[in-house]
Amino acid sequence: MNGRPVQDGGILYDETDKDEDDDLPEGTAEVGGARDIDWNESAGVPEGLRGAELIHALVKRLPNSPGVYRMFNEAGDVLYVGKARSLKKRVTNYALGRGHSNRITRMIRETAHMEFVTTRTETEALLLEANLIKRLRPRFNVLLRDDKSFPYILVTADTRAPAIFKHRGARARKGDYFGPFASAGAVGRTINSLQRAFLLRTCTDSVFETRTRPCLLYQIKRCSGPCTHEISDGDYSELVREAKDFLSGKSQNVKAHMATAMNEAAEELDFERAAIYRDRLAALSHVQSHQGINPSGVEEADVFAIHHEGGVSCIQVFFFRTGQNWGNRAYFPKADPQLSGAEVLNAFLAQFYDDKPCPRQILLSETVEEIDLLSQALSERAGYKVSILVPQRGEKKDLVDHVLSNAREAHGRKLAETASQSRLLEGFAKTFELAYVPRRIEIYDNSHIMGTNAVGGMVVAGPEGFVKGQYRKFNIKSTDITPGDDFGMMREVMTRRFSRLLKEEGLPDRTEISAAESADLPFPAWPDVILIDGGQGQMTAVRAILDELGVTDRVTAIGVAKGADREAGRERFFAAGKPDFSLPPRDPVLYFIQRLRDEAHRFAIGSHRARRKKEMVKNPLDEISGIGPTRKRALLQHFGTAKAVSRAAIADLMAVEGISESVARLVYSHFHEDATQ
Repeated sequence: MNGRPVQDGGILYDETDKDEDDDLPEGTAEVGGARDIDWNESAGVPEGLRGAELIHALVKRLPNSPGVYRMFNEAGDVLYVGKARSLKKRVTNYALGRGHSNRITRMIRETAHMEFVTTRTETEALLLEANLIKRLRPRFNVLLRDDKSFPYILVTADTRAPAIFKHRGARARKGDYFGPFASAGAVGRTINSLQRAFLLRTCTDSVFETRTRPCLLYQIKRCSGPCTHEISDGDYSELVREAKDFLSGKSQNVKAHMATAMNEAAEELDFERAAIYRDRLAALSHVQSHQGINPSGVEEADVFAIHHEGGVSCIQVFFFRTGQNWGNRAYFPKADPQLSGAEVLNAFLAQFYDDKPCPRQILLSETVEEIDLLSQALSERAGYKVSILVPQRGEKKDLVDHVLSNAREAHGRKLAETASQSRLLEGFAKTFELAYVPRRIEIYDNSHIMGTNAVGGMVVAGPEGFVKGQYRKFNIKSTDITPGDDFGMMREVMTRRFSRLLKEEGLPDRTEISAAESADLPFPAWPDVILIDGGQGQMTAVRAILDELGVTDRVTAIGVAKGADREAGRERFFAAGKPDFSLPPRDPVLYFIQRLRDEAHRFAIGSHRARRKKEMVKNPLDEISGIGPTRKRALLQHFGTAKAVSRAAIADLMAVEGISESVARLVYSHFHEDATQ
């Protein structure tokens, strides 16, 4: 290697070859002693070799040790990441050129460069491979498409009165975490029921510390009012303990205790207190009724089942913690259709737990090839024994069968939706006489009230429906636009959108590709079609921007104007080079376009409302440099409102604890142009 070897998080790499895109990702510190070697340069491989010839030349100098290899095309894009017990033996299989599927043959043919990382053990190689696949998203690997972290319930422990919140991300805050839950909706429903059952607060710490009287949640019996000491700290701590016990799986003990307390209150003729316990019991029953099956023999486990048919794989995951079912989620990983269900599941599992806590037991519907290696790798990472089982009988087998039936149902729905979406895109291309079926459609809409808090919204649709991770909002920034000028807003949105695309992606290649080829390609960054919610005026503004940027022939722009009396079904369509027209009222393509437009409208309005709400609650004190949360809180507690702070004299400001003379003058100067006092 050229250059000086540098240690970074347990990974050795050649400093001269270090590139932002080729960096080993964060989180690989567990793979201690791994060594990154660019054999394409260090082994003296002749220039110009490609494909099997290149791989054959590299094999001669590869070690027999375990490690990870990366294959790149001529443009430097990562094609594949793999791991091996012996790098030499594994890569030799590619050089032989026999027994490969069409997909692997195509991958080998495109390979122009390879890099290798040696590790101490195959377990380390497995963990590093999963890490790299999630970071680099190679085209020929099985890819976990939905990489969003799971939500948890957090019961805080760093305030006088602990709160209960939904939590995602790193566990930086002190408290108890319960989860994972399958979705934010499941967490929200559980927290709502826990509020009724245990009366824990859900307000932010800043609101809690500044309350002078109980809020509405206290009035409707959804909070016990610890902020204003409506409940003693000791009694509130008891409620917190009960909530933790319930979330920890001791639900029967908690319910038995409440039932006893309810009966005692009734015997004492304290019917009001008995009614409170009755309502709390009902709330707990509501939580459990929404948890579906709760097998008695499964305390902590994730259950995976895969249904593989028609080139599409569906992996259904159920989460069980503390003996309770905390929801399920369906995944549709991107994989070679020729791979078996067991092969897809094997590749999926390592990626799934790359950045998630692992339970002590994992149940599978199929035996995977590397089940022992995977169990060992997950155990090393978790710090406790993780067992992976394929149940053959009993309650666990019934549970896996139930999850498998859910996977089949989700698979069927996905195939139906995909087929329907493909037919609609084909009909869309035929209706507007496009040269090819679009893979990416962007839909734009603006939202504002009398020009205030104006926002442009962009939603994206493709062969599999709406791609919400690609949605974008544009806060209108130009001061030259007259309030309410929709044409001016659209000009700004188009300019910002396509200027950035040109800068980051360059001009798109409009070579027509087949459906089979498109399945191997990543989702395109450039739109094939843009739909504008507006008529001829909006289209004139949009085309002017596209002409100015030189991309008119790369993007098809279509305007959708509301019909007479703004009646749905009578929309007019405007496209370059053809007269405006309408579609028959029952045309499926018309319904498709209406759905696209309605989604853009929903997203734009939601973004506008969020911006407007932020402006409404904005505090003038937030704009003063040097006034942090503590001083802001002290000023508001002393004066009551920001308006009262703005009227205060310097001497009055200095009377507030923590406000020095210099800070008082800073605050006073912010509200008074002529601050001569």
